[in-house]
Amino acid sequence: MALERLGSSLYEALKKIFKAGVIDEATVKELARDLQRALLQADVNVQLVLEISKRIEERALKENVPQGVSRREHVIKVVYEELTRFLGDKAVPLKVEPGKRTVIMLVGIQGSGKTTAAAKLSRYFQKRGLKPALVCVDTFRPGAFAQLQQLANRINVPIYGDPKAKDPIKTANQGLKQYSDKDIVIVDTSGRHKEEHELIKEMKMLEKNIKPDEVMLVIDGTIGQQATVQAKAFHEATPIGSILVTKLDGSGRGGGALSAVAATGAPIKFIGTGEKVEDVEAFVPSRFVGRLLGMGDLETLIEKVRDAEVKVPEKKAKAILSGKFTLTDMYEQFEAMKGMGTFKKLLSMIPGVSYKIPEDMLNTAEGRLEKWRVMIQSMTVEEKENPKVFNSSRMKRVARGSGTSEKEVKELLKQYVMMRRMLKTLRRKKKLPFFGKGLPLGIK
Repeated sequence: MALERLGSSLYEALKKIFKAGVIDEATVKELARDLQRALLQADVNVQLVLEISKRIEERALKENVPQGVSRREHVIKVVYEELTRFLGDKAVPLKVEPGKRTVIMLVGIQGSGKTTAAAKLSRYFQKRGLKPALVCVDTFRPGAFAQLQQLANRINVPIYGDPKAKDPIKTANQGLKQYSDKDIVIVDTSGRHKEEHELIKEMKMLEKNIKPDEVMLVIDGTIGQQATVQAKAFHEATPIGSILVTKLDGSGRGGGALSAVAATGAPIKFIGTGEKVEDVEAFVPSRFVGRLLGMGDLETLIEKVRDAEVKVPEKKAKAILSGKFTLTDMYEQFEAMKGMGTFKKLLSMIPGVSYKIPEDMLNTAEGRLEKWRVMIQSMTVEEKENPKVFNSSRMKRVARGSGTSEKEVKELLKQYVMMRRMLKTLRRKKKLPFFGKGLPLGIK
């Protein structure tokens, strides 16, 4: 992941400060050079990189260190503050109120991931208890409605559109009329290139006619510094209220896109961090920089745990704690973990952990969990509910059905027994792990 590479480089630069015996001018200058190298490799504008490193160097060397704070801690604080400042300093949340409809009009160049972003935003608000709806007015790209409809059906969000329609304004008004009772309506417009004057004209007319509460520009994070040109071109056509940067998971140019957009003054409100419909998050500069520097982001981690929470009736929870923990229950926990994202993403939010675990170890753990899920799917209802019935022939069948080995099936059953014992022990001690009063990963 591109931003992981940037984060790893920044973390290595700060690690030298942690290890340095004395924080003197030479140490600070070396830090500034390391930061320059990391930011330039992430395609951040050269002039901007020089400004940031200069400010960090000046503040680290000239500012008075507050009482009770070491020089080392002060330097790290300066780096954190300056990187946060250049990405927008403060978060600008999108205001959506239950019972009061908010209309967001998405605009952007073809290929920016706009249609997928529409579905991701719908899912984001849906998980927060709001009622979203989608309106497709892309009359330009063949298959646009079918693509958005498929995504909408997957997340159970209503969608309005007509693949045969030629008038986007009429379609938009019909959709908005139909969804007057929704909390948020996301209007997905045609993708367009800034030099296509007719399409820019259409965007202006659409905005003027439907009067959205916010126009959100979707920008492809892989284009790097060119994001500035796009942001300015669209902003001149229609005042852009916010920006969503997509595809920050697969390019070395993500830092360039983020910094370029931030330099225009338009607030980045969301970022896409993966291919799944769940992979979008509100952009909070301070949290984002904290993750990049290995300082973690516990707030986002807790939000992900809540989003992925598996609701279990009280009666069943008591049964689990008394030892009646089945493989079905174990499977539900794996599903909850899967909903939270990969281990890499989760670990990046835990302070001091993100860059310390070897890549191959993370991949092994990820692969093992996926195998366990498939094994449980290959079992009969009886086997899931009463694992004691397992014998050699049953293990062979499950191994064949899941494309694994008998040894791996035995390992899963061994882990299951250990987990069940742990839960019984916790019951006796009246102490539950992880978050609040819940069982691991949100069972309540």
